[in-house]
Amino acid sequence: MTEQKQSAFELVKQDSGIAHLIMDVKGDTMNTLKAEFGDEISQVLADIKADSSLKGIVLVSGKADSFVAGADVNMLAGCESKEAVLEIALQGHAIFDQLVNLPIPIVAAVHGACLGGGLELALACHGRVASDSPKTVMGLPEVQLGLLPGGGGTQRLPKLVGIQKALDMMLTGKQLRAKQALKAGIVNDVVPESILMRTAEEMILSGKVKPKARKMTFMDKVLEGNALGRKVVFDQATKTVLAKTKGNYPAPLKIIECIRAGVEQSPAKGFQVEANNFAELVMTAESEQLRNIFFATTEMKKEQGVEGVKPAKVTQAGVLGGGLMGGGIAFVTATKAKLPVRIKDINHQGISNALKYSFDILNKKVKRRFIRHSEMQSQMAQITGTLDYSGLNNVDIIVEAVFEDLSLKQKMVADVEENCKETTIFASNTSSLPIGQIAANAKRPENVIGLHYFSPVDKMPLAEIIAHEGTSDETISTTVAFAKKQGKTPIVVKDKAGFYVNRILAPYMNEAAMLLLDGEPVEKLDKALVKFGFPVGPMQLLDEVGIDVGSKIGPILQAELGDRFAPPAAFDKLIADGRLGKKAKKGFYQYGTGKKGKQVDESIYGLLGIQPQAKMGELEMAKRCVYMMLNEAARCLDEGIVRNARDGDIGAIFGIGFPPFLGGPYRYIDTVGASNVVSQLNQWATAHGERFTPCEALVKMAEEGNTYY
Repeated sequence: MTEQKQSAFELVKQDSGIAHLIMDVKGDTMNTLKAEFGDEISQVLADIKADSSLKGIVLVSGKADSFVAGADVNMLAGCESKEAVLEIALQGHAIFDQLVNLPIPIVAAVHGACLGGGLELALACHGRVASDSPKTVMGLPEVQLGLLPGGGGTQRLPKLVGIQKALDMMLTGKQLRAKQALKAGIVNDVVPESILMRTAEEMILSGKVKPKARKMTFMDKVLEGNALGRKVVFDQATKTVLAKTKGNYPAPLKIIECIRAGVEQSPAKGFQVEANNFAELVMTAESEQLRNIFFATTEMKKEQGVEGVKPAKVTQAGVLGGGLMGGGIAFVTATKAKLPVRIKDINHQGISNALKYSFDILNKKVKRRFIRHSEMQSQMAQITGTLDYSGLNNVDIIVEAVFEDLSLKQKMVADVEENCKETTIFASNTSSLPIGQIAANAKRPENVIGLHYFSPVDKMPLAEIIAHEGTSDETISTTVAFAKKQGKTPIVVKDKAGFYVNRILAPYMNEAAMLLLDGEPVEKLDKALVKFGFPVGPMQLLDEVGIDVGSKIGPILQAELGDRFAPPAAFDKLIADGRLGKKAKKGFYQYGTGKKGKQVDESIYGLLGIQPQAKMGELEMAKRCVYMMLNEAARCLDEGIVRNARDGDIGAIFGIGFPPFLGGPYRYIDTVGASNVVSQLNQWATAHGERFTPCEALVKMAEEGNTYY
């Protein structure tokens, strides 16, 4: 006898004549909408219509802390054609239409994440009430997967919140907390979770299910209440999108098109355009790569540092060094990992700088009403400081964030071994020094590991975990779990100079410097790489990171890995001139001029002895820098610096902003074809020198016609 599959939907009738429609996808931690639910929902809706004694329905989640996290992205991967996707979209529209047209009121009682298709499901109900829990968030994040809300979101949201707010939510994918959703008009009410169901039932029984009409300001009426005003809104949105995406992402423009069709033509036309545009986007290369990133990071969340080796429990942490990195590491430890953290510095100034780092971020959140003042105080109370090792004898992990000096770091290892527990992990936030060298004189080398963060720590999602040969498996798993608690996506990399991210970044930056010394203007270089898809150009990046930091890493890489990493000698002139970048208010760009937009500091050309003259096409320039990165990435995987292509792609996207829509260096090599990459590199090697010579791994791949995925 075959086992009867449990339905994800259950209708439970109450004495009051109201029924609770409980959604609970069995076997999954969160509710997601799946195509196969069509029949189940239709059956439930038929049962509701057949029962004339029902006064109303409360739609609620059976999961403890989430409503519906969205539609199941996996179902799109199986779609071979636009027609197959269109069928799914139209089926979703038909089901949500049935909800809208129910003869009795239906109210969504929302607690926890209500995102994407989950919010569209709630929008198809007649009213919505949300819990005031910090876990309750609402949003339409489909744009982040290169898609648009395909369950009627582009049509129903603007009617509730207005065109401008709907555009803002859909084009950014931002999430609103319950109170913001109430202010925007998405929900009718916000109440404590304990009375959520009762409030939803009372809304039905009192007949107050319809949300209050949106209060339109004078400007709203001017911009949204007539065709001319709306044209201004849509034109401005299009302009902003193109300025941000450089035309590399098709989804935002399609979202604008959907809203426009619904508002200016008819609701039926709007839904039709939405379904069609959604189907088109699913089939684009950009969406496929963005969905690949989503699947990769989801997989990585489930993995341990070393398979089968459980992490030790971390209850408190320490940070050595109160600089910019130390302050950032303490911040994510206290606020994301929610662990007490103690900062040790050699002077009070360092500690107060580190505390100010956290205070400034949290204070901004208080001012914007993201958090209460009391929450800020309790998070700040998690961070303490000391000038010696008092209060650090019991920490489970210490992250060292002092400057790049090998003997100093070795002394720190000795100090920690003397003043902390035998099991305390020593994690070095070095960007280039091999961990094996830092652990060279350690009594307990098994506890020493690299934990490399990227600046600014509170924003950059990547962490590189670097084990040297003597690092224990438990130390690796514990450090990976610790980084995840801090909100990071960690990749485990091999202990070799530059690790992975800085190693693939260095040839890219060096090539940009070569182009500059060839006379290509700074702003043209940066513009070419931004147009290619990077968040900032290489010269601006050098200014941000610090020209002195870049110059320190170069020689270390050159000594360990060879002359292809030799930084251009001319750059020494910049440091001699005190041009350290943004922090010194003196770099490739001008700082503190008060002028709008970035202005190149023209005196840089005289200093480097260059006559700026644009000779090369933008794409050619971008490709020269990027292909140097691709070549080094191929070497890294061949040498086992990264464990697999997936980790390497995520590392490049999250660590240096490699264009997400291209999927990462390895996916990009697969797209272009290894043989095409090799022949282009060979052409450049003949024309510009052997730094372009393709590595053996790439050549072999091209010869055998292999791919990374």
